[in-house]
Amino acid sequence: MFKPLLLSLTLGFSAYAVSQPLQLISTKQQTNLVELYTSEGCSSCPPAEHRLNNLINSPQLWKRIIPIALHVDYWDYIGWKDSYSVPQNAQRQRQYAKENGARTVYTPGFVNNGKEWRSWTNLEQLTPSLKAPGKLSATINNNHIDVRFNAIDAIKGPFKLNVAILGFGLQTQIQAGENEGKQLKHDFVVIGQAEQISHTKHWKLKLPKTLNVNPTRKGIAIWVSTLDAQKPIQAVGGWL
Repeated sequence: MFKPLLLSLTLGFSAYAVSQPLQLISTKQQTNLVELYTSEGCSSCPPAEHRLNNLINSPQLWKRIIPIALHVDYWDYIGWKDSYSVPQNAQRQRQYAKENGARTVYTPGFVNNGKEWRSWTNLEQLTPSLKAPGKLSATINNNHIDVRFNAIDAIKGPFKLNVAILGFGLQTQIQAGENEGKQLKHDFVVIGQAEQISHTKHWKLKLPKTLNVNPTRKGIAIWVSTLDAQKPIQAVGGWL
């Protein structure tokens, strides 16, 4: 009998629950999932994060574009340890490099719907996807999530569900490294992650635990991929 696989980050994390029921539904058209791989130890990253942070005011936020910032740990040895970095983020970036035939990973590094994207200075003018994979819907009640993917295309499973809790209004005073003396402001930071596999396009799981941080606001990003490629097929998100 098949048993769903659930993975979540646990070390140094705290529980998080939603007090009011919430329903999120995508359109049939593919939502752009924009991933920024970043680090507090990288001097080139603050301008990229600033661009990402500006999407808070975009009318297309959660509708056409879902931004997430994944802090990597491979800068941590150069004088400053990023408190939002986890090894899983760097592993995800390296897997993208492998799938896309890239030789290296770097920060700031943008990925749009699974593909390296260097035109991030025009984030607000991101071209809508022409794909229409179907609707992804999620119902969040207390600390439980019920997700269904109504796929249009005959995409072969099994499918992997990815859930990321996002933190907003986070600030860090950098004491060392390339950004020494700067106060960095972070939004869309992935502070909790979980994944689960399904053969039926239906998932039930708990909200992932989060890092022990104090964001002023939280959001959620949910996306579906296959097991043979981590690029997102469809995504949905919203404020918690």
